[in-house]
Formats: sequence, C-alpha cells, structure tokens
Amino acid sequence: MDTAEQVPRVRRFNRTVTQRLGVLEDRFLSRDRPLGQARLLWEIGPDGSEVRALRSRLDLDSGCVSRLLRALQADGLVAVEADAADARVRTVRLTPAGHAERAELDRRSDDSAAAILEPLDGRQRERLVAAMAEVERLLGASAVRVGVVDPRHPDARHCLQAYFAELAHRFSEGFDPARSIPADDDELTAPAGLLLVATLHAEPVGCAALKLHATGPAEVKRMWASPAVRGTGLGRRLLTEIESQARTHGVRTLRLETNRALTEAIALYRAAGYREVEAFNAEPYAHHWFEKILGPRD
Repeated sequence: MDTAEQVPRVRRFNRTVTQRLGVLEDRFLSRDRPLGQARLLWEIGPDGSEVRALRSRLDLDSGCVSRLLRALQADGLVAVEADAADARVRTVRLTPAGHAERAELDRRSDDSAAAILEPLDGRQRERLVAAMAEVERLLGASAVRVGVVDPRHPDARHCLQAYFAELAHRFSEGFDPARSIPADDDELTAPAGLLLVATLHAEPVGCAALKLHATGPAEVKRMWASPAVRGTGLGRRLLTEIESQARTHGVRTLRLETNRALTEAIALYRAAGYREVEAFNAEPYAHHWFEKILGPRD
C-alpha cells in the first residue's frame, strides 16, 4: 500500500480519535476550557516548567503558548515569572487553584479512559491498550527530525559525548577516543564530510556521520541512537539518510567498522545490505568490517 492509499486511513483514524476523546468540545471533560488549556496545565506539572521547555515538549510556537498561558492566568490558575538570573527565561507555576484544577482534570481523565475500556471484554482491552502503545511509539518515531548539523553545535556535542560514554560502558576493554581512528570536527564539515543529528521535541536523540575521501570509499562513523528512542527505527533511518547523502556526493561504496559488543548495530548493517569484508583499516576497537555498494536511490 503506497502513501496515497494510506493517507485516507490516517485521516479516518484522526477523526475517530478526536471525536472519541472529546477533542472537538469547547469544554473538555465538561470543564470551562478547551483541550489545549487543559493539556498545558497537565504539562506544567506540580513543580512548574520553563516556558521554552513547554514549547519544545508540545511542539507549539511561542504565540500559541503565550495565548494559552494568558487564558490560564486570567482564570487564576498559573503564574508566570522571569528568572532572577536571566530575565529572558520565563517560568510558569500552578497556583493553588491551578493545582486543584489539574487534580480534577486528572480524575476526569481517568474516568474517561475507564469509560472507553468498560464496554470491552478483557481480550479487547488488551488489544486496544497494545495498539495504543504501538501507535504512540510510531507517532514518536514520525516526530523525529534529522538534519545536517555543525559538529560544534551543542546538540552534536551532546550526541557525540553520549556515544563515547556508551562505547566506554559496553566495550569490554573500555573506549578511549584518542586511540580510535579520528572523525574530527573538520572531517565532519563540508566538503570533507558531514554530521547528521536527530532531534525529538528539540532534544538531540541520535547522530550519524559521513567521512568523504577524494578517492576510494566513504566511511560511516558515529552511529548512535539514544536508548529513549531505540526500537523506533531511528538507526535504520539515520543509515538510510547517510546513504542518500553519500549518493548526492557521488559515493559508490560505503564502509564502516564496528565492535563485536554492538550486536544491534551489526544486525542493522547486515539487514541494510552491508557485507562483511576483510579489515580495511587498523581501528583498534573493531572486530567487524562492512562494505556496501550503493546503487540508485532505493
């Protein structure tokens, strides 16, 4: 089934869900506010939140968040204040009335969820809850954004540091970047190469790098996905995008090496069409070397 056939099914699902959950009502859960305001109250939480963090988590622009906060302020449910150290940073907290309203919304949300489950038998409930978990996982995967980032950017630094820390933890001999074949900032900056960074709700969750060479194969480096998003297909997506970038640069052959401890990565490479070859470099932490001949775009 191609995308043109899938789109109407997604739209039908959206219509069913919005109607069943009461999203269309101006008074969500029979309270005096729409869903957007109720959702923001829940997201602020009992300990408060920075406004910019709310925007990131909910993928809302600043104007929309400001309008929602003004409405909640007018009802006496939240207080917004500037940070003492940096006036540009604003923090929002629930007032006592806001805490009470959030607790009531929680109670009514529980009742609403129970009402969805109540007409179903035990087997149907298990199927529905499992299907919801799968939909949540896949929607999260579709929200991940992948793009080329300067390796000096804070998001890139975060990913690379997390990558090195995980290797040090998983390799039986530990990991020292100084001993490994380098992939320095200059080597991951055009025209020498590039670094992809994946973000979810503006937070870095994965990376992959491509080292280009004037002659000979290019190299895949720094493949990493946060444990929080593993199982969503991000590794395969990063690898596919690296291959696409390589084709754009006229690369015909991609190579990579990996450690035997990274069993998930090895399985990914084999499933993606990489074949194991003789060692083509002196990487001290490698046990497996792979190569793939790139054809036209898949």
